[in-house]
Order: sequence, then C-alpha cells, then structure tokens
Amino acid sequence: MRTATRSPARDVLVGSLAAFVILALVATALFRLFSGSLQNASAAEEWSRALMIAESQLEVAASALPLKETTERGVDSTGSIQWETRVVPYVPPDTSPDAERAAELLGTRLLRVTTDVRFPAAIKGERTLSLTTVKLAQKALQ
Repeated sequence: MRTATRSPARDVLVGSLAAFVILALVATALFRLFSGSLQNASAAEEWSRALMIAESQLEVAASALPLKETTERGVDSTGSIQWETRVVPYVPPDTSPDAERAAELLGTRLLRVTTDVRFPAAIKGERTLSLTTVKLAQKALQ
C-alpha cells in the first residue's frame, strides 16, 4: 500500500490560491463600497445645488417690491435644473368668516411664495424640491 505524501510546492500553491480568493472577495466588497459612496456624494451634490437654486429664487420672488401675484419659470446655467416660482394669495386654514371679512378691510394681504425645482437624480431619476414662505404685502390701490 502506498501512502500519499504532501508536497511542499503543492501546499504553497493551495495557500496562494486561497489567499488570492480571499483578496478578490475583499477587493470586490471594497469596490462596491467605494462605488456606493461616489453615488451618494453625487446625489448630495445634486440636492445641494437644487436647494441653493430654490432658496435663491424664493428669496428673489419674496423680496420683490411691490410683491404681486405672478408665476415665473427658468432653468439654471447648465440647463439641467428647472424652477418655477408662484406668488398666490394665502388664506390660512380654518379661518372664520368674521376674520376673513376683517382682513378684507386691512390695507395688507398675505401671499404665499412657492418655488418648485426639478432636477435629474443619478439614483432615482428626476426629483422635485419645493420651498414655501408667506409674506405680507400691500393691497393694490383701486
């Protein structure tokens, strides 16, 4: 009967192969981790840019003098981010009829200023960001 002897070269080869497989698995996991991080960083940059444009357009519309009902649309310098700003009358919810009549006698009124921004998102297609504020404005003279 013959006994099998283990060769040192074979042991080194099996050990090297096992180490290579482990290294390949770790490298694959790291590449996936880095890829996900890059996608998240890209999404955060897109969101920040859209938020900056929304804040800017909202501030421009809300600070207009005199503040009046209007709708404006535009795109950013790259053409990838679209925005729309609307200024419309605002009536608080659950306002009593007496309060509405009293408000009509005042020389001011409330206007809601809303800016909607649509932008491409690498992960989920197109996204929308909306900012709103309420401003006090003088009524137009009749």
